[in-house]
Amino acid sequence: MPNYSGVWNLVQQMQGVAAGTWPAGYTLGSIGIFALGTNVCGVKVTTRDKYTFSGCVVSSATSATAASSTGSAAGNSTVGIFALGFTTVRVATRNKYTYAGCVVACGASASSAASSGSAAGNSTVGIFALGNVCGSASTTRNKYTYSGDTNGTATAASSAGYNGSAAGNSTVGIFSLGQAACVQTAARNKYTYSGDTNASATAASAASCRGAATGTSTVGIFALGITCLTTKTSTRNKYTYSGDTNATATASSAVGSFESATGNSTVGIFALGNTGSVSATRDKYTFSGCTNASATAASVASYQGAAASNGTCGVNV
Repeated sequence: MPNYSGVWNLVQQMQGVAAGTWPAGYTLGSIGIFALGTNVCGVKVTTRDKYTFSGCVVSSATSATAASSTGSAAGNSTVGIFALGFTTVRVATRNKYTYAGCVVACGASASSAASSGSAAGNSTVGIFALGNVCGSASTTRNKYTYSGDTNGTATAASSAGYNGSAAGNSTVGIFSLGQAACVQTAARNKYTYSGDTNASATAASAASCRGAATGTSTVGIFALGITCLTTKTSTRNKYTYSGDTNATATASSAVGSFESATGNSTVGIFALGNTGSVSATRDKYTFSGCTNASATAASVASYQGAAASNGTCGVNV
């Protein structure tokens, strides 16, 4: 069988499937990996769930190398890169989760120990907003290049922030900046991968933090998380890349905060996190029709997690 350990485009993957030589259980856009973060007892865990979009099946995924929370993740069709965030202290550690075989290894570390960040990327690079560095909001972003497993500098955010969220397509990543100190913002940045440029993007409908985002090549769906400093919300925004417009998206089934999300070209799976208490609830957002329904719950109630999937056409494939 050919070696499929590198980065392969959609045509090559389909040829492998047709020939029967593509690794078993590895279909682009078939699975999302959720790092659960913190459980109902307030204990950080190494647990990861594998969410299979077809059938909405939840099963065990290979664990993280350390128990952690408030991390972030981005990836391409081959690997998901998970920044662990906070273990007993903030760390620069990243895990590389290879979907074929569910293998976990070390990825190139961040430039600084950090937590409460966010990430988005395309098939080549993941852009990680580090978030909270040394106890303070930061403008720092890193560029993780999948080929070669290297970490470098990315253009900084327009202002310091943490507890933000991000989604994008193959051209740009949209970063909601979250909060700096005790002040939340509606500000978003548009990071253009080609040229590594940063500019303003259309703001969210409300200042917010501790939400989550995922999307397609056309739209990003942003769960706002917390507004008005402490108020959990079910509000979601739909950001359309073409035209840089923001509109209302169908709300979540419950208020939530410290959420995580990932998806494929058809659905986004949102782990609602803390809904008033720590929850295992997940929602399935269908992009076509902008509808929300129940998704299979997490293996345990948890929040402060992170998630990535193995490919969305026009985003990281």
